[in-house]
Formats: sequence, C-alpha cells, structure tokens
Amino acid sequence: MEIDFASHKSLNGNIWKFLAPDDRTVEMAAQKYNIPFLIAKILAGRNIYGDDIPDFLNPKLQNLMPDPYVLKDMEKAAVRIAEAIINSQKIAIIGDYDVDGATSSSVLRLFLESLGLQPLIHIPERDEGYGPSIKAIDDFIACGAELLITVDCGTTAFDVLDYATQHNLPTIILDHHQAEEKLPNVYAVVNPKRLDEENDYPYLKYMAAVGVAFMTIVAVNRHLRDQGFYKDHNEPDLKQWLDLVALGTVCDVVPLLGLNRAFVRQGLTVMAHRQNAGIKALIDKSSINEAPTSYHLGYILGPRINAGGRVGDSSLGNKLLCCKNDFEAASIAEKLDGFNTQRKEIEAYVLLQAMEILEGTPQKYPMAFVYGNDWHQGVIGIVAGKLRERYNLPSFVMSIEPDEIKGSARSVPGLDVGALIMKAKEQGILTKGGGHIMAAGFSLEENRIEDFRKFAGEYIEQTMQNKTLTPILEIDGSIDISAVAPEFIDKLESLAPYGSGNPEPRLMLTNALITKATIVGSGHVRCFLTSLNGGSLKAMAFRCADNEMGKALLNGSGQSFNLVGSLRRDNWQGHNQAQFIIDDAMRA
Repeated sequence: MEIDFASHKSLNGNIWKFLAPDDRTVEMAAQKYNIPFLIAKILAGRNIYGDDIPDFLNPKLQNLMPDPYVLKDMEKAAVRIAEAIINSQKIAIIGDYDVDGATSSSVLRLFLESLGLQPLIHIPERDEGYGPSIKAIDDFIACGAELLITVDCGTTAFDVLDYATQHNLPTIILDHHQAEEKLPNVYAVVNPKRLDEENDYPYLKYMAAVGVAFMTIVAVNRHLRDQGFYKDHNEPDLKQWLDLVALGTVCDVVPLLGLNRAFVRQGLTVMAHRQNAGIKALIDKSSINEAPTSYHLGYILGPRINAGGRVGDSSLGNKLLCCKNDFEAASIAEKLDGFNTQRKEIEAYVLLQAMEILEGTPQKYPMAFVYGNDWHQGVIGIVAGKLRERYNLPSFVMSIEPDEIKGSARSVPGLDVGALIMKAKEQGILTKGGGHIMAAGFSLEENRIEDFRKFAGEYIEQTMQNKTLTPILEIDGSIDISAVAPEFIDKLESLAPYGSGNPEPRLMLTNALITKATIVGSGHVRCFLTSLNGGSLKAMAFRCADNEMGKALLNGSGQSFNLVGSLRRDNWQGHNQAQFIIDDAMRA
C-alpha cells in the first residue's frame, strides 16, 4: 500500500509535501535545454520556466542587471556622488553593523579610495543604535564632510537626517529596508522598496544593501566616464568587488534569484581568486581549504564578521574588508574569530534561558515571546532564529537595556513580520522598528511589553488563522539510489548557489535499504545504503543519534526507509563520490 505522505508525520514530526509541477511542461524543458528530467522538475518547482532557464543556470550581470537609473533618485544620486569625486570633496559614509552593512560600506569605500578619495567611515556600535545618529552627524561636520551617504540604513531616520539637512550636509540614502509613504528630507533616496518604485524589475526589490551600493557605483562610474574623468584617471574594474557583493547578499538572507543570483555566482568566482586581503585572511583563519560556496559565506565567514557588531567592535568588519595589508588583515581576522567564539557562548546562555521560559510557562498566543534583563542584544537575533526553528513559531526576543528594550523578530512562511513591526510602530507601541518579511528589529519602552505581546499575538492569530503551523518539509522530487552518480551531482550543482529563495534541492531516496549504521563524531549517524535496483550510497544524518529518527536509523539494519535530504559531492581523500545528507525519514 502506497503511503500518503501528506497525512503522515515523519520520524522528525514533519509533513512531507512534494512539489508537483506539470510533467509535460517539465519534459519539454528537459528536452529543449538538454537537462535531466529531475533538474527540470526542480526548476519548475521554483517557477523557473522557458526562457528564464538559461539565465538561471548561467546567470550573468550583463543579462540580469538593468540600467541603474531605473531606480528612483539613482541618476540624481550618481551625478551628485560623481560631482563630489571630481571636486575631491570630503564624503562621509554611515553603515550598519551587520555583514550587509560592512560589505556595502566597503564596496563604496574601496571604489572611492580607488579614485584617490579618503572617505570618513562610521559604523555604529549596537549600544549607539541602528543607523545614523546626531553625534555621528556632528562628528562628520566637524571633520569637514561635504556629502553624507548612508548604506543599509537611513530610510526611516527622519529626525536625524532632518538634522543633517538643516546643517547643510546633503545626504544620499542607499538602502533596501521597508520604506514608509513618507521619505526623509534628504538629497536622494535610492531604495528599491520605496512605495513609489515601479515594478518593471521585481528582482530589484530583493537586493541586499550591498547590491544597491554596487548598482550605485556602476551608475557613478558611467557618469564619470561620460564626463571624461577617466582621461586623467585609471578607471577601476568594478567586478573586483563582487566578492563583497556576494558575501553581503548571502548573509542578509535575501532571495538568490535573478540579479542576486548573478551577484553571488560571479562573486564566488572572484572570491576564489583570493584578491581581497581581508576575505583571504578570514578564509585561512576559518580553515576553509576549498573554493568558497554560499554555505561558507553564510555559515562560516558571515558569522565571524557579524561577531564584531554583536559582541566586539562594529568597525572591524569594514576595516577587514578594506584592508590592503596581509599582516593587518590576519590580525583583524584573529580578533573576529575570537569574538565569534565569545558570541557562541553568550548565545548558548540566552537560548537556554529563553527555552526555559517558553517551556515552563503556558503561552497564550502562537508565538515565542521572551525577554531578559542580562541578555546581550548582540545575540537576540540569532536566538530568535533558533527559537523559530525549534518551535516553528514566529519568535520575538528582547533585551532589557537601561534606557529601552531592544528586540529582534524572526518569522515563519505566511507571516510578514516586517509589516507587523511597522504596524506596531504606527500605533505607537514601538518606538523604533523595521525589517523584512522574515526578520525585523525593534525597540520599545519597558511598560509597553505586554501591549506589544497582545498586539503581536492577535496580529499573528488573525493572519495565520487558516494556516497550519505543523512543520512542512517541501520535497523537490524523488530518485532511486541506482540513479545517483557523480555525473548527476555535476548537473545538480548547476542549480547553485543556494540560499534564501533557492534552497539546496531536497530529494527523497525511495526504498533505501540500510546495510549498516553507526554513530560517528558528536552524535552523528553514518549509514550505508543500497537499493533493490542496484547501487550503493553513503549517507550522514547530523546531530540525531539521540532522537527518534537517529534511533530508527541505528536500529534499521536490513530495513527500508524513504529518506529525505540533499545529495552532495564527497571529495574526502581525493575521491569523487556522491553522498546523501539525511534531513528526515519515514519507514518504507
């Protein structure tokens, strides 16, 4: 009897949902573009059809980047920045303290430095708060700044940027955060999420701030060329900074589709050449001994750069990425690695306390809502993400500071947490707030905690009333072990880079027979699999030896399972083999 996967929970408590694009459409795409049926099916499951397939499989900036001037205020901003360059004016840059802020400020800084300018840089510490501040504006004015550019911030900094305008410091905003109908009173606002933006290029709305910064230097560079600036100056090769664009794009968890996909694919190629001294030092410190992938950016390099802004020195990320000296770069990388170790320890402490609160107190609303007096604000975003993963609920984690409460939110599919935060801010419950569909940050006064709990809980109940919160594992397709070979892995890797909007394909191995299963490392389960149709395959299930799935696998010798996970290349000890990373299982 065939199992109805949609009505059965897996050994990990998930419901399996198979993406089911039209087989005829898939077959036509497979034949036209000479790709395996399963690859075409995965593409169709991600709404990649027809003429979009070549650009997806081979993304190039020349095909996917429109004229930068399609963004409102871009031409105005580009002309003003070019004017400042031509006249050697003092330019000041304010960034954010995360990876996107570090990379976007670095792209802009390196571009200006290549043309002989020495911009002023300010990356605020977390206790200073997100975005521009009056003190930073005053410091810039005192240093003779003639133009201010904010990157990855500024769209909702009305009062502070009004102050800059009143003090005759023209400001250009390069941002990607959700905008309000009202915009700050500044010289230009370049933000693909402006409410008055056109929708002719929908992928632009998904850019990280570093993507906006890169499009800006493309526009500025073109205007300088048109003005004859490069008759007396060397024109920089802008593609040399695509490694930074890739890093910021992956780490800001924006969809890796369209232009973002081209940024990351080509940026990874640049990064493999190890031209940036800071990235090279961080790669070496992290013991990455292969060409970097989006995984390395998101889970190894990014957290180390973020650690500076979380528990250390926020300026270190920008300093590292703009460093020209190998010795200095190695020293900064060493500091960031140490801060990352410290961050992990603090994060584990806060996570444990948050879980004890949630599991020890009845929760009225379908969300994880916690706060603590001694919780480091630098890790609350990570903890919110881990609570979301553990409980499959929208999560709000807050740190009670002496002057205010600072919080971070992470969402589940079907809930726009950025919209929730903006609504709470409009109603005066929050003092500050902003973010994206899946993540947001906010501030509030301590006496409004319960007001916010009630608002967020009722908002979630109303929004999610007809949607299940049972974890659903979406599966791209199924394959038999006999069909798995290194040649198929080659085809599968054409779908990389993976990340938000383009996750690593999740496949089901049908009727996989376990011949041997053992515990390796820190609670991992290694399996050897065969199929009735022939073939064999090595598989790994991480950190599961003590849960229901791990125990079933360890006691499953001679039994058949349907296994869900990812196929990857295994180059261990020079071999070129396929291996399967198990995410979930059901008895066949």
